[in-house]
Amino acid sequence: MSAFDRVARLDGVAQAELVRQGELSAQDLLDACERRLKLVDPLLHSVVTRDFEAARRRAARGVSGPFAGVPFLFKDVCAYPGLRCSFGSRLFASHLPDQGSPFSERADAAGLLTVGKSATSELGMIGSTETLLEGVTHNPWGLTLSASGSSGGAAAAVAAGIVPLAHASDGGGSIRGPAASAGLFGLKPSRGRTVPSSMTPSPYDALLSDGCISRSVRDTALFLSLVEAEGPLPRLGYVREPGGKALRIGYHSTTLIGSEPEPECLRALESSVALCQQLGHRVEPAPVPRVDGRALSAAYFACAGGALAGMLAVLEPMLGRQVGSEDLEPFTLELIAAARAGGVDVRGCFEAAAHAYLDSLSPYDLLLTPTYATRPWQLGWMSPLLPREELIARTEQAVCYTPVHNIAGCPAMSVPLHWSVDGVPIGSHFAAAPGREDLLLGLAYQLEQARPWADRWAPYSFVRIAGA
Repeated sequence: MSAFDRVARLDGVAQAELVRQGELSAQDLLDACERRLKLVDPLLHSVVTRDFEAARRRAARGVSGPFAGVPFLFKDVCAYPGLRCSFGSRLFASHLPDQGSPFSERADAAGLLTVGKSATSELGMIGSTETLLEGVTHNPWGLTLSASGSSGGAAAAVAAGIVPLAHASDGGGSIRGPAASAGLFGLKPSRGRTVPSSMTPSPYDALLSDGCISRSVRDTALFLSLVEAEGPLPRLGYVREPGGKALRIGYHSTTLIGSEPEPECLRALESSVALCQQLGHRVEPAPVPRVDGRALSAAYFACAGGALAGMLAVLEPMLGRQVGSEDLEPFTLELIAAARAGGVDVRGCFEAAAHAYLDSLSPYDLLLTPTYATRPWQLGWMSPLLPREELIARTEQAVCYTPVHNIAGCPAMSVPLHWSVDGVPIGSHFAAAPGREDLLLGLAYQLEQARPWADRWAPYSFVRIAGA
């Protein structure tokens, strides 16, 4: 085992420190990353586009910033100059943008070296990363398991040790869910916290937050400070250490559709409650937010379908033809058709859900639930080939805690505090009022110290396969 192989165990802050001290160069980190990718990604298929030579040319010109020299992946829904951006869709399979976004420019300014793009579900619409364009992304904790979605490629790559952190985006849980499924830390920022990641705004953008998935809390905290926007929210900056005050934390297990989580997810919740109490926080049962989960689900998918229909209204005249089944997956086409049929009061439902959720959160500093109501699921269980009603029903069954935070604009995080008897990660989910990422990160540092997860490596990670 070489010294380069041991780098796989280090987070981004530690890798950048080696470069800063002159112990390794940025080129060394790129070489080590490429070795890791070549060894493990044929098993996982987490990276769909790569260009190490472009990253090496950039490193040769010199890089600076807090993450200087650290290899990085962008999710394949975010443009990066010179890298194909397919959105996981056959419709955009040849799309090669010549410019990025304010978000990608901030990543460059941080010194991160983008080596490729991570896999996503088509247009980020499904909670499992398996597409007709790219195929299936496997979870490093079990090759028959989904890496979740839509940031499944990012989560799989970080869990495998290919990169220490990776860009991810979250429109209904797509940072937090994949992080939970991969045993990682994932924080969804507040609405408006970060600079834009798209140059083509959509009605769906109000639900989207960009951030990263990482192995360490400090990597996420530093990254968030570097992509933070100037706006109406109070400046956050780099939250560097555990919070110093006892928090009032409410918790509940019942989902917004009135169901209960699987027993292992409930045990994980109970364990997280006990841990927070041991850390000196006041933790108490909280009423389930008075949100109509079924209505919220219908409005959510109507909003997504409406945004896609708007995209096609612009794109089809440019193509000179209708977009069909050779371009988009069955679920995507059904979403668009349902949205065109109308009949859902999206704005009214969203406003009622946001008001009800924020009202339920107001007595507490944080609300705690499971991240998912199920264990990581088998590949195919959320296939884009399933009928729309069946896929939405399965989404409601598993991904039922996280979407409301996108509606309400809240920051929220999944923390890897529990593993099942057979070694599958189960996430714990905490949410705060808009603008209070400081409370989440302060608690996350405490949890990380009390129940460390950095040395828990998946069976199909570089560390386990190479013995690094």
